[in-house]
Amino acid sequence: MSDLETRQLRYFVAVAEERHFSRAAERLGMAQPPLSRAIRDLERQLGVQLLIRTTRQVALTPAGETLLADAKVALDAIGAAQRRARRAGQETPALRLALKADYDGGLLPLILDAYDVMPVELLLGGYGEQVPALRDGRADVALIPALGDEDGLDSELLLTGPSMVALPATDPLAARTTIRLADLAGRRLPDVSPAERGRMAGSRRPLDLAQIFNLVEVGTAVWFLPEWVALRYSRPGTAFRPVPELEPVTLKVAWPAESRSPAVAAFVRVARRIAEAPQKQLLRG
Repeated sequence: MSDLETRQLRYFVAVAEERHFSRAAERLGMAQPPLSRAIRDLERQLGVQLLIRTTRQVALTPAGETLLADAKVALDAIGAAQRRARRAGQETPALRLALKADYDGGLLPLILDAYDVMPVELLLGGYGEQVPALRDGRADVALIPALGDEDGLDSELLLTGPSMVALPATDPLAARTTIRLADLAGRRLPDVSPAERGRMAGSRRPLDLAQIFNLVEVGTAVWFLPEWVALRYSRPGTAFRPVPELEPVTLKVAWPAESRSPAVAAFVRVARRIAEAPQKQLLRG
């Protein structure tokens, strides 16, 4: 059996995801007949049936389900390799650091001051966007407030801190020293989900920190956040109270497990060294 080509995998993934040859052909910018021939050729090459074709739609066989999962991983890896190779070949290479703005625990300026291997380019994104950036090659390393799916990644813990809730200073709950999730019944997070569910993510809407604090101060929303954010952004119109029921928040430095970059390794060493300084000094900036 000859080796599979990237083109074949792209064609198959498009058909498998669209479950329709015409839509897949449109997505790929090609005519349907050559796409159909390419998929039949792929099945003959592998010696298995990948798709069950009907007049209305396409279904995957067990072999097709397996190939779809592996093909997506392979294509992501190829894309990541291309991006990293292009960046490494630039006249002035730079380390790409993915992070969520204001979620660095006060470490970022100190890390950048101490890191002298190469320039650092910041890739700012919303909550949860840093891991995909590592996996698809847009970033070399990331500062991540929490890391659930660590498949294919290595990480080091930098900080751990209590979870807080931001409330309007005029809210009756602000008079309490701690807040229970049940106390937040009827209140909403910035993404309008119920606050009593205790989702630490806070908001996936494209809001910056100033916008979120404005929503809190006018009583439109409450917001869960790490203690280090609360300490750095004290505001007269906002009260910050601990929520013991929520898990502590961690800040990690993460990178692709297959990375052998000396620049990434140096960044991780610097980040760990900076994080070992007294947290109180770091958090208060």
